[in-house]
Amino acid sequence: MEGINHLPFIVGSYAAAFVVIAGLIGWVTLDFRAQRRALADLEMRGFARRSAPQPAAAALAKEEA
Repeated sequence: MEGINHLPFIVGSYAAAFVVIAGLIGWVTLDFRAQRRALADLEMRGFARRSAPQPAAAALAKEEA
């Protein structure tokens, strides 16, 4: 029963770890939303991702086939 003497430290450690992990999850979530908004803004202004198919290239490919 000597472990009960350390109970406040153990509970405090778990609480601190929970707060840190919850903070990191919140930070990543907010950053993800900000990056999606920035990407949508760039796409709206005409910039396209390199991995996205180009509309003109797709049309040319259909004409050549």
